Amino acid sequence: MAKTQRGWRVDDEIAELATARAKDRGMSVSDYIAALVREDVDGLRQRGVDAARRFLDEHQDVFDEAEEADRRSPGAHAA
Repeated sequence: MAKTQRGWRVDDEIAELATARAKDRGMSVSDYIAALVREDVDGLRQRGVDAARRFLDEHQDVFDEAEEADRRSPGAHAA
């Protein structure tokens, strides 16, 4: 994968913490930041999947009723 160089501005404290944490994990700061972004994105994706599951768990009966109505009246569609 191609790499792009970016310039970010962060407080000195954050830069020091990122450098120290990356060193603790045996990573470059760039790899550490990339790992944090990936973990964040994966977490967002999982929260979305979880939210969809909760929605279906709560409202599955509405979808089931609509499917049953379609089976009883093929060709008739709700507006």
